[in-house]
Amino acid sequence: MERAFVVLASIFMFIGVGAGAFGAHGLRGHFEKFPALAPTYETAVRYHLIHGLALLAVAWAAGRWPGGLVNWAGYLFAAGIVVFSGSLYALSLTGLCWLGAITPLGGLAFLGGWLLLLVAAWRS
Repeated sequence: MERAFVVLASIFMFIGVGAGAFGAHGLRGHFEKFPALAPTYETAVRYHLIHGLALLAVAWAAGRWPGGLVNWAGYLFAAGIVVFSGSLYALSLTGLCWLGAITPLGGLAFLGGWLLLLVAAWRS
């Protein structure tokens, strides 16, 4: 699982850096027209990158404390990136506010991932 989480983290980090650069340069005109959406996009990128790094921590933890809790922490971080950041990316690009209703589910996935990582470390 270590390798799988490093690969997944690398993919997410690659996409996150690209999304940040795209937001700063490619979407400049969009955010000039809709300035209230820029902070939403920035939040999506920030949480995306933070939890991409969290997946690297999971890869390390999977080697140290192998088991279901660590694996599920990784799955939840990955799901959180897709749901939390993905919904905020979509909201900031489309302006469809109903997408914000999905975002807290990704936040719960992040919280669950951190909690499972904590429990795995505590039990080891």
